[in-house]
Amino acid sequence: MNKGELVDELAERAGVTKKQADTILSSVTEIISETVSSGEKVTLVGFGTFEARDRKAREGRNPKTGKKIKIPATRVPAFSAGKDFKEKVAG
Repeated sequence: MNKGELVDELAERAGVTKKQADTILSSVTEIISETVSSGEKVTLVGFGTFEARDRKAREGRNPKTGKKIKIPATRVPAFSAGKDFKEKVAG
């Protein structure tokens, strides 16, 4: 499912126009991105948690040459699925 299909489904289920659904979806993703980038967690009970995690510096290899390279420490976004979401996916 892509964003357009998600907007269509959201509009149908919420009883709003596609334009309103697109605005809502864009707002939600923007809020989550801004909150996580500021270092806070976003928890949607039953669905999951969005958060930033620190990744340590490490040594890697260039796959083409095999030469060792240093990969710097960084912060990455992460998602942990909630119990209800995991159970629904598992069947």
